[in-house]
Amino acid sequence: MIRSHLEYAVSVWNPHHQSLIEKLEKVQKQATKLVINVKKLHYEERLRQLKLPTLKYRRIRGDMIELYKIFAGKYDDNTTECIRKKCIEKQHDTRNHRFALQQSHVHYMRKFNFSNRIIPTWNSLTDYVVASPTINTLKARLDKFWENQDVRYNWKADISFTRSRSKVELTTD
Repeated sequence: MIRSHLEYAVSVWNPHHQSLIEKLEKVQKQATKLVINVKKLHYEERLRQLKLPTLKYRRIRGDMIELYKIFAGKYDDNTTECIRKKCIEKQHDTRNHRFALQQSHVHYMRKFNFSNRIIPTWNSLTDYVVASPTINTLKARLDKFWENQDVRYNWKADISFTRSRSKVELTTD
């Protein structure tokens, strides 16, 4: 119930200062202490036991889901035109997936806007993940692709941008 308030419109206001991220994470930290079985464990261990990702992980995942919705045509084209303009043509760049985005030079003030902060993370995904036929498939593939990311249970960590060519791409849903 609380998480929905903490994550409302997060694509718009996503915090980037560590102090703000810590304040948000502190709410979930306190909530997990209410579960008697895991109360005495460290926060990261409580999350693992409860199979709850950090709020930071959920914000990153949410950004990827929003971008998928943009490419899937779930939003008005006029609204998403600026992001679609950053799309790289597949024939020009074979190192990325078909929906790869170009990072342009941005001033510090706009560095953390949705259209700028999502590009490195989105481009680090494989074609198998971003070409999912449905949103639920994307969520499952994204979770599988990021299953070993430290940020899943450690809010101080970041997503590592290594592109895996593992069995994740070869499996079917």
